[in-house]
Amino acid sequence: MNFEGLDPGLAEYAPAMHSALDPVLDAHLNPSLLQNVELDPEGVALEALPVQESVHIMEGVYSELHSVVAEVGVPVTVSHFDLHEEMLWVGSHGGHATSFFGPTLERYSSFQVNSSDDIRQIQSLENGILFLTKNNLKYMARGGLIIFDYLLDESEDMHSLLLTDSSMLLVGGLQNHILEIDLNTVQETQKYAVETPGVAIMRQTNRFFFCGHTSGKISLRDLRTFKVEHEFDAFSGSLSDFDVHGNLLASCGFSSRLTGLACDRFLKVYDLRMMRAITPLQVHVDPAFLRFIPTYTSRLAIISQSGQCQFCEPTGLANPADIFHVNPVGPLLMTFDVSASKQALAFGDSEGCVHLWTDSPEPSFNPYSRETEFALPCLVDSLPPLDWSQDLLPLSLIPVPLTTDTLLSDWPAANSAPAPRRAPPVDAEILRTMKKVGFIGYAPNPRTRLRNQIPYRLKESDSESDSFSKVTESPIGREEEPHLHMVSKKYRKVTIKYSKLGLEDFDFKHYNKTLFAGLEPHIPNAYCNCMIQVLYFLEPVRCLIQNHLCQKEFCLACELGFLFHMLDLSRGDPCQGSNFLRAFRTIPEASALGLILADSDEASGKGNLARLIQRWNRFILTQLHQDMQELEVPQAYRGAASSSFCSSGDSVIGQLFSCEMENCSLCRCGSETVRASSTLLFTLSYPEGSNSDKTGKNCDFAQVLKRSICLEQNTQAWCDNCEKYQPTIQTRNIRHLPDILVINCEVNSLKEADFWRMQADVAFKMAIKKHSGEISKNTELALADWKELGSPEGMLRCPSIEELKNVWLPFSIRMKLTKNKGLDVCNWTDGDEMQWGPARAEEEHGVYVYDLMATVVHILDSRTGGSLVAHIKVGETYHQRKEGVTHQQWYLFNDFLIEPIDKHEAVQFDMNWKVPAILYYTKRNLNSKYSLNIKNPIEASVLMAEASLARKQRKTHTTFIPLMLNEMPQAGDLVGLDAEFVTLNEEEAELRSDGTKSTIKPSQMSVARITCVRGQGPNEGIPFIDDYISTQEQVVDYLTQYSGIKPGDLDAKISSKHLTTLKSTYLKLRFLIDIGVKFVGHGLQKDFRVINLMVPKDQVLDTVYLFHMPRKRMISLRFLAWYFLGLKLFHLCLPRPEDSRGDP
Repeated sequence: MNFEGLDPGLAEYAPAMHSALDPVLDAHLNPSLLQNVELDPEGVALEALPVQESVHIMEGVYSELHSVVAEVGVPVTVSHFDLHEEMLWVGSHGGHATSFFGPTLERYSSFQVNSSDDIRQIQSLENGILFLTKNNLKYMARGGLIIFDYLLDESEDMHSLLLTDSSMLLVGGLQNHILEIDLNTVQETQKYAVETPGVAIMRQTNRFFFCGHTSGKISLRDLRTFKVEHEFDAFSGSLSDFDVHGNLLASCGFSSRLTGLACDRFLKVYDLRMMRAITPLQVHVDPAFLRFIPTYTSRLAIISQSGQCQFCEPTGLANPADIFHVNPVGPLLMTFDVSASKQALAFGDSEGCVHLWTDSPEPSFNPYSRETEFALPCLVDSLPPLDWSQDLLPLSLIPVPLTTDTLLSDWPAANSAPAPRRAPPVDAEILRTMKKVGFIGYAPNPRTRLRNQIPYRLKESDSESDSFSKVTESPIGREEEPHLHMVSKKYRKVTIKYSKLGLEDFDFKHYNKTLFAGLEPHIPNAYCNCMIQVLYFLEPVRCLIQNHLCQKEFCLACELGFLFHMLDLSRGDPCQGSNFLRAFRTIPEASALGLILADSDEASGKGNLARLIQRWNRFILTQLHQDMQELEVPQAYRGAASSSFCSSGDSVIGQLFSCEMENCSLCRCGSETVRASSTLLFTLSYPEGSNSDKTGKNCDFAQVLKRSICLEQNTQAWCDNCEKYQPTIQTRNIRHLPDILVINCEVNSLKEADFWRMQADVAFKMAIKKHSGEISKNTELALADWKELGSPEGMLRCPSIEELKNVWLPFSIRMKLTKNKGLDVCNWTDGDEMQWGPARAEEEHGVYVYDLMATVVHILDSRTGGSLVAHIKVGETYHQRKEGVTHQQWYLFNDFLIEPIDKHEAVQFDMNWKVPAILYYTKRNLNSKYSLNIKNPIEASVLMAEASLARKQRKTHTTFIPLMLNEMPQAGDLVGLDAEFVTLNEEEAELRSDGTKSTIKPSQMSVARITCVRGQGPNEGIPFIDDYISTQEQVVDYLTQYSGIKPGDLDAKISSKHLTTLKSTYLKLRFLIDIGVKFVGHGLQKDFRVINLMVPKDQVLDTVYLFHMPRKRMISLRFLAWYFLGLKLFHLCLPRPEDSRGDP
């Protein structure tokens, strides 16, 4: 069947094309013919379908025999009777295939064919089944094994296939050609040009190939040359279906009317002997499918999408008495097929149900079917049962293979010794949280081990394993319990405790006593929270990002700017980056780099967070650099182009982070190749053999950094002079230094960790010798002593803080570009500034001083799997805006835990649990080089009328009227707001020992519909925004009973609603917030939280709290609307604008 007359997207999903296809009874039909038939099955649940144990079938009359569910709620797109076995195949809109055996429709196999596209046609072969999707042809065995998978070009949009013989296949679609594929070699052998593109249906007889086009034409082509021999212009609108039998061709379709397309109730019938049309056949249903059923006569079966079926002769008159009705569970029939024996008819509906109609009690699908191969029964079930409760049961009853060789378990006595297995110690967390009731103890599961599994360690420790790169699952032995508390409390992973009220009674102020905003960690892939904070506190980056706005739906720079705006408005309350992370998950490069973590990996900490955040650091800088290079900005999104940041060349991100370099490649023949390049960050390269040198050789951080920047390495490379690969020396020279120096530490193994540990030890010894002079030259000071001094407790006992300043990582470094393209790097201290002079004067001579601004560290915690935190030096402008003071201070950012720290803590790294991952150095006086003005890029034009994303445009009543220029809201105006949501991930909870439920992870919601209503003016009470939000993520629950959102409403391919992107609607709400309107609604706190908006409290009038009495429950909107306004809201599912009008 074909629906591509107007829009190629209509082929994606057939139901509800226009009002003519709605399931209504024809006025000419006698209602008594359809007794006991429900014409509106919307309210019938799948569980309510009556299944009769015995069905009486009258010979020669088709009646329903069985109905089964292929896939609940997913439309059936194609059905096909197997031509070789007694099976029925169906394909779904979700790309899933299911087979049913015999007339009882017993499920035989079920498997996924395509993860994203629907199945458009099925063809059975002797050894397997062919499945056609949009741009993929897959041949699979009947059990689900793939025989071959042939990928077509991505631009193809295939809809039909035709098996010309046992090994040749024709595939056609919306393009202007048809492909011929050899099934033996799985190669394309021929490409036939088609004069009229859009081949949706193909048939074959012994004379012609028949191609049905989306334009309503049917072309007859030669079997050998594929040239057009004749063409029928059947319908003026579009072709729906056609079939060929003998010398007759019958077709149905749509005709063009003044109001659009209308289903034509005249079947066009053509005589293939004279190649002309004969008298059209008028039928009493809206024909959508038709098939010839040549049993005794050449009958035609005409099926409507509402379920009406009529039989008639193609050359006679249609009799209303020959109509019966199929009762689909869904509103529409989606597919129809006839078995080869003509004894069975199969119907598939839009709710995933399959209906089998037959004309005999025991039908067969094929005249001669071969036997179907079933899975072998389990041999264990045939063995006699053994009663293990009997102590005298002989174990010889268990069958084992006879063998004369020595069994593996027959160890000689010299190599074996009986030893009892010691019970593993009870987890310390269980003992700490245990509550005793009588002699029974109850404790929550710490989830440090797999369920019902205990690791059986033959050795207590393994010195050869790299214990640094992999965090142990649990501490070894009870004597190691002090190791649990090695991680300082403020560095441990923080979690949110959920109650009945969700987050409303959680005390975030306990973790954050500052006015800076933290970030919530429960969102998927929130491991990057620390890096978002680092970028936010880079003043030029923050201003640049907030001035940026473009039209890309998933632009990370735009979403980061929205998140930065929320962090600006917050006064200590945590924010969440749900919209930013939603856009992040849609970037293909992020998935390819392995930056998208599964929920299970993120919860258990299986991923190496240090490597992950360093890859994320490189990715986000590259992505922002690409987003900022877009120079053409539409008028509605102006703001970034007029900023003082933008220049005609590279992006401002490139100006801030990019380092221009020359890569020189010198061959041993003397040929030298120089290539210019740039990089946004550097990776530390450690000296070779540093781990084997146990003498404690001093190596400044500046030396390692210079070695990493001016990298020199020997490698095989192509030499144009030698014309072959030769050993070459590759060096890197710096031409221009960046304003912000980003360094990935790459401490990913025990070798690099030992290097940091050794250099910290050497630096500490040198500092002690330099400042105190009390330690002799030969005195050895263990690293454990340094740890004790470096710990918070050691700081209290240490009389001098100067000793703690001299750690390996410096707070400042000095860089100078020499005349011979060299680079000098050295550590820089406050005393050096007195000697060399201010850094601003030195810059004129190519000397730059970089100050440490942030460090991102990986916390190794065996109980939680580890976490990522950041030490950030917050500048004066942020303190002036948040705290009202002008000073600089180092802070620890651990998700929503924010705490001021001493600056020495930012450079102290105990490699047992605190490992450096990323370093950020900024040029001194960086902010003075850039304009830090922020101009709001969102203009009033975002509220104007916009086109819907939905491909299907229905002529229905408008649910809202966009604002006119004279209606633009002003500060203080009232706007009624209501939002509806869908669930992306279900809530995770566990049952406590006392019977109460504890929420581990809340459900993840996504906004699905937003409605805004005018609060004043002549159009008061009329919505000006009623947007359905398109989503590409998997929805697990549409919450239809509360929201009114149905499956398909958010899909641009099949939705008939006013569909927009989340970014478009978000900009409308941001504009209303920025101009100062007051929102009136019920439960707006949750609405704004899910939408990811920060709204000042004086701009929110929430009826939940207006009518709330202390220590009483919240009053529902339904009760308030009934009590104050006399309205009855959302009985079942009313349109949601009533909620917005009912809020005041």
